[in-house]
Amino acid sequence: MILAVTMNPSVDISYQVDPFKLDDVNRVEHVSKTAGGKGLNVARVIVQMGENVLATGVLGGTIGEYIIQELNKSSIPNTFLKIEKESRNCIAILHEGKQTEILETGPALSEDEGKAYLDKYEELLSSVSLVTISGSLPKGLRADFYCNMVEISNRRGIRVILDTSGEALKQVLQQGEKPFAIKPNTAELSQLLGMDVNNDSNSIKQALKQDIFQGIEWIIVSMGSEGAIVRHQADYYRITIPKIDVINPVGSGDSTVAGFAVALKRDNPPETLLKTAMTTGMLNAMESGTGSINMEKFDHYFDLVKVEKID
Repeated sequence: MILAVTMNPSVDISYQVDPFKLDDVNRVEHVSKTAGGKGLNVARVIVQMGENVLATGVLGGTIGEYIIQELNKSSIPNTFLKIEKESRNCIAILHEGKQTEILETGPALSEDEGKAYLDKYEELLSSVSLVTISGSLPKGLRADFYCNMVEISNRRGIRVILDTSGEALKQVLQQGEKPFAIKPNTAELSQLLGMDVNNDSNSIKQALKQDIFQGIEWIIVSMGSEGAIVRHQADYYRITIPKIDVINPVGSGDSTVAGFAVALKRDNPPETLLKTAMTTGMLNAMESGTGSINMEKFDHYFDLVKVEKID
């Protein structure tokens, strides 16, 4: 089973308001509310791929209960550390072809709550073979919190796919215990290294030679519609994807992580693994729902993904 961690989940609320009037009343007829958070998107796609998953993280209040209800409706098994403080809402206002977001920061966790989750996390590792950790940390937790999770997992021999950015990613990469895989984009690499990294393969390869990336088996550098450059141990791959009709790209990175995790669990060879990850990312972009894929289209788009080993 795959464990999908989301430390700062939310209820994602989408308002369709056209036109959007500032300093005035806006009445909304079409409202969408979903259980949100990068790791929950990962879990949602894993279920659609027919694999077992367990969603976990920290939830609180009536918003947290709503998230659990939504996961249950989607038949996504879950177990969260419950806290008294309210989880967060994240609002997207869709207007005039634009999207304005209002994002709550979420509850601030105490040191004791952080420790309680680490204890719960370690218990959950006894029943899983692979972990995905996605998204930001909630307030109150130290920036090295993911370092503790990676260390606990490695001690148990459980592979971790880490999809985060900023200081949380930097802290993990600076420690001795490394995750099995990470999935930065070029902007996140630039921020992390303090250097300009673009979509050119030589630029990315030069960036990945930095010492902080040593010990990581898989590094997937996503490049949106241009595919990805991937380092697997000492080998490099260029993945090219076909042009698609993009409906909603939000959650495509999470869907890529889900496909990668499922292929890893199935012990697929590198080319199949990479094609699976890219295919699930594309399929998400072709659907209106976040963390949603149409498996009936999987084989067709899988065959269109090209994996080339590069020097």
